[in-house]
Amino acid sequence: MSNRKPIRKAVFPVAGLGTRFLPATKAIPKELLPIVDRPLIQYAVDEAREAGIEQMIFVTGRGKTALVEHFDIAYELETTMGERGKDLSALDSTRFTPGNLVTVRQQVPLGLGHAIWCARSIVGDEPFAILLPDELMVGKPGCMAQMVEAYNEVGGNLISVLEVPREEVSSYGVIDPGASQGALTEVLGLVEKPPVDQAPSNKIISGRYILQPEVMRTLENQEKGAGGEIQLTDAMSRMIGEQPFHAVTFAGDRYDCGSKIGFVEATLALSLGREDIGAEVRQMAERLLAR
Repeated sequence: MSNRKPIRKAVFPVAGLGTRFLPATKAIPKELLPIVDRPLIQYAVDEAREAGIEQMIFVTGRGKTALVEHFDIAYELETTMGERGKDLSALDSTRFTPGNLVTVRQQVPLGLGHAIWCARSIVGDEPFAILLPDELMVGKPGCMAQMVEAYNEVGGNLISVLEVPREEVSSYGVIDPGASQGALTEVLGLVEKPPVDQAPSNKIISGRYILQPEVMRTLENQEKGAGGEIQLTDAMSRMIGEQPFHAVTFAGDRYDCGSKIGFVEATLALSLGREDIGAEVRQMAERLLAR
C-alpha cells in the first residue's frame, strides 16, 4: 500500500491581463474566450475533474470576477430556460459543489511562481496540480489524468512535456533528461529558452504540473529571475535532486491559446472534430480555401 497523498487540489493561475488579445480582453478575462462553445477555463477545469481533482483554486486579479460567475448559478438564465422547456444540460459542467471553488488574489503581477505562492494557504501540506488554461491539452485520457496515473506510480514532482522540432526549443522551457521508461523521463535539470545548439533535449514543458508542497517554501525565498519575475521554473530546478522529479510525455494534442494563431488553430481543430458541426466546418474551410 502506498502512503502517497492523493492529488485533490489544482491551482489555476488566471490573473493575467491578456494583452495579446486586446480589445477582446478589455472587459472579458482571456480565460473566458471560447473555443467553439466552451471557454478556455472550462476545458482546464474539466480536465482536472477527469483526473479526480476535487478543489479548484483560482489565483485571480482585479477585473476577473466573471471567471467565478461562470461557475455560479445563473438564476435568471436558468429560470427562463426552464420555463420555456429548454434543455439545461449544457450548463452541467459549470456547476460546482459549494466550497470546491476557491479564489485568491495575486495583487501584483510578479510572475507565475509568485501566482502559485499566493495559493500556499489553501494548498496547505498537500501535493497539488497546476493547470495553465492558455495551454489547451486535448487527449483521451486528458493530460492531467495521464499525469496523476504517473504520480501514483512514482510520486514526487512531475511536469508534462511534448517533443517539438529541435529548431523550436529556444522558445520554451526544456528538460535535461535522464533515464526514460515509456512516457516517463527522469528530469536532471530545467533550462529556460536555451539556444538550439545548447538545448539538452527537444522535450518542452507544456503547462501542466504536479508538485509537492515544499515548492511553496522554495518560492517564499525565491529571488526574481528572467523578466524581473519570480519564476516557477527556478523554484522547480532547486528541488531537483531533493525529491523525485519526472516528466510525462503527453499523448495528445496541445494548442497554445495564448497566441492568436494557436487560438485559431484550436478553434478549427476542435470544430472539425465535433459530430454536430464538423462536416459543415470542413465544407466551409474548403470553400474559403478555394477562393
